[in-house]
Amino acid sequence: MKRLLSLCLVLCFICSAMPVWAEEGGELSLTAPSVILIEAGTGQILYEKNCHDQRPPASVTKIMTMLLVVEAIDEGRISQDEMVRCSEFAASMGGSQVYLEPGEEMSVRDMLKAVAVASGNDAAVALAEHIAGSHEGFVKMMNERAAALGMHDTNFVNCNGLDDPAHLTSAHDIALMSRELVRHPLVLEFTGIWMDSLREGAFGLVNTNKLIRFYEGANGLKTGSTSVAKYCLSASAVRNGMNLIAVVLASETSKDRFSDATKLLDYGFANYAVADSLLTQAELTPPAVLKGCSDTVQIGIGEDFHLLVSKAKLNQIEKQMEVPETVPAPVRQGDVLGKVIFKADGEVIGETELIALETVERQGVWGMYQKLVTQLFFGRK
Repeated sequence: MKRLLSLCLVLCFICSAMPVWAEEGGELSLTAPSVILIEAGTGQILYEKNCHDQRPPASVTKIMTMLLVVEAIDEGRISQDEMVRCSEFAASMGGSQVYLEPGEEMSVRDMLKAVAVASGNDAAVALAEHIAGSHEGFVKMMNERAAALGMHDTNFVNCNGLDDPAHLTSAHDIALMSRELVRHPLVLEFTGIWMDSLREGAFGLVNTNKLIRFYEGANGLKTGSTSVAKYCLSASAVRNGMNLIAVVLASETSKDRFSDATKLLDYGFANYAVADSLLTQAELTPPAVLKGCSDTVQIGIGEDFHLLVSKAKLNQIEKQMEVPETVPAPVRQGDVLGKVIFKADGEVIGETELIALETVERQGVWGMYQKLVTQLFFGRK
């Protein structure tokens, strides 16, 4: 009996010394006071702790700065090659910088690289002034964009994250703007850089986000740290078609923020999967087309279909088709003709529209006559 008791005590000690990892829906052993993990495609929250607490974000602020820059490029308001002049104000920023001189010019592309890789405060302000005409005007744009994204915990005071009592956001809101940023492949060209240079190789750059080098699939996004904000991070990684974003705020050390982000990402990749291939074309019965030039129309899943599922339920998913047996002609490519509902344990976990993959015109009178004759005399439809 004593031996059994001693063995139990030893086992308890060993278990208590092991790191604590979350089961799905459980708790992770994280040190940061405020975190969130989302899947970028759906925006689904996979894990969170105090995610709406307002906190200073430090240079993670620059996610919104980069978002407005790439949106301006995508919309044609600026080009990557046009030159940006550094003002006296931009050059005076201090902190993380690429040491722009007043009057110095760099292309939009190089300025964006300076922000994404080296977290240049001076480059961020120079870009802001170039786009909006003034830093104040750009900050107004930042807050307007934040409101449009539903970032209700956020108030921006500057474009680079330097400490200000009124400059606040939350892990939740950072996840929202991070999700929007990764929609732009251009910015990932910069946030995924580990080492590069500016000024024709004279000024070296090393990414402040160490996960880019050490975490499989990491492609961004932004670090930040000040004495007030402590150590912050928004980390993005992609594996097997799934993009996860982990946000960590107010870690005590840089090592802690990367450790927490790694645990969050590991948890997401271990427990969830994107199941966009659950439905095969062979499972879809083409509906008949009444008075159409073709007897049937091929159907398929819309391009925006993206289903996130727990790996534990991946093999238990049921599919419920809702497709009419017949549809009237004409049918246009892209027309919604039905939907498929995905269920697990009787609970709906997602659905997507089924669309026409081709156009089927309405048959004319002569065509209908020929078809009738063919059916009557040759028995063909």
